[in-house]
Amino acid sequence: MLSVNQPAADFSSSDQNNNAVSLSDFAQQKNVVLYFYPKDDTSGCTIEANQFTAMKDQFDQLDCVILGVSKDNAQSHCDFINKFNLNLTLLADTSGKLCDDYGVWQDKGKDGITKMGIVRSTFVIDKNGILKYAKYGVTADGHAAEILDFIKAGL
Repeated sequence: MLSVNQPAADFSSSDQNNNAVSLSDFAQQKNVVLYFYPKDDTSGCTIEANQFTAMKDQFDQLDCVILGVSKDNAQSHCDFINKFNLNLTLLADTSGKLCDDYGVWQDKGKDGITKMGIVRSTFVIDKNGILKYAKYGVTADGHAAEILDFIKAGL
């Protein structure tokens, strides 16, 4: 698991439009909210994406870009964005490399069955590429507001 005050792992992944997005694209320009979620168009993931979308203007004012990540493909991301009018960039980590690099691909238990999956997690990376926030196992509802408050408090 990653912890704060260490350099964030660089990445390059395709977004919903099949455009390459890299952490280095934002260096010295934007803080990055990198949030990982299990699956497009599921209840918790929809709540979280809608709340980030509702607060996007506030994040923009604080020089923050929001990047959501799951292992869904670009078409799934497009469908998710269109269905809920999301105003986010969603990265398609179909290889799982980004999930592995950030330690979010873990054993998950439900109904007595354990299997691998994405643990809902969020990282805030400052303009210098340093992790300022790293939390695993977050709750979808209210999490966007929690991250906004963290950034407002001074990153």
